[in-house]
Amino acid sequence: MSIYEKYHDGRRALVTGAASGIGRATAVKFAEAGAHVVAVDMNAEGLESLAAALPGIEPMVCDLSNTEAIGDLPTDIDILVNVAGIQTVSPIQDFPVERFELIMRVMLHAPWYLIRQSVSHMYAKNWGRIVNISSAHGLRASEFKSAYVTAKHGLEGLSKVVALEGAPHGVTSTTVNPAYVRTPMVEKQIAEQARTHDMAEDEVIAKIMLARAHVKRLIEPDEVAELALFLTGPASASMSGCSYPIDGAWTSY
Repeated sequence: MSIYEKYHDGRRALVTGAASGIGRATAVKFAEAGAHVVAVDMNAEGLESLAAALPGIEPMVCDLSNTEAIGDLPTDIDILVNVAGIQTVSPIQDFPVERFELIMRVMLHAPWYLIRQSVSHMYAKNWGRIVNISSAHGLRASEFKSAYVTAKHGLEGLSKVVALEGAPHGVTSTTVNPAYVRTPMVEKQIAEQARTHDMAEDEVIAKIMLARAHVKRLIEPDEVAELALFLTGPASASMSGCSYPIDGAWTSY
């Protein structure tokens, strides 16, 4: 029996970006650990598929770029996993302003709002876990990703502040920093990267995505979800204010 099986019985977890990729894998992991999972995404069809596949998952369609919609989400949350992300690859001089603003709202502002409206419940229970899915790009920069890198670096700082404030209340805050994960967002990037770098798509994974990683493979969503679960598990009380790379040694130099 896994040490996590039923560990989160009676706890409520909110996972964003839950319709696919890392978010879906995370929602499944927490439901299997006994949590009631509020699965949040804009993709209603993906959420329906997820909820049909496993008991204990409550689908909630929400546009995380809309702060009023965020305010309608449940606040009685014991575990918050901020996963939702979007990407645009473009030189900064050509980067669409509206796209930059959208990425900030979804990937930095929305986590702030969700944390803000959830911590009072966590503080009252003297227990809470916040896991922010950042990126190797939260620790390192890459060209042509000004919005994504900015948002992820901001998320790192936010997570550390929340760790300091939450410590007296039994609330931890961490980031998980994967390199390229085999998700729909990464698959979409292959074409964008090929266009931006003027190379064939079959060269992108080897020459761009895995160039800085020493372990030459894409990461699977389940691997990231397993680390997120670990950071809320029996050994997690002092795991706070830290970044946890899962990046094939990308950030080791």
